Amino acid sequence: MTLVVLCAVWVIAATAVAFLPLRYQYAPGILLLIAAAVLIWMLGREFGLLVVLLAVFAVVSMFRKPLRYFARRALGQTPEVRK
Repeated sequence: MTLVVLCAVWVIAATAVAFLPLRYQYAPGILLLIAAAVLIWMLGREFGLLVVLLAVFAVVSMFRKPLRYFARRALGQTPEVRK
């Protein structure tokens, strides 16, 4: 599969996960976040810095709350978790 097809599959998977109830989004969301990092790295190798910046902006926009949670955990704070 080409890189563009892999990215398209990632987008479709992210859309499918968004339809799940919140309590079922955690595990697939973390897998998607890890996969996004790998895909962005591959995009950077293939297409350059501008595409990486656009992809990072898009991923941070989609995953802003989980990324904020992990940042607070890394800083030693105890963030709230919605149930």
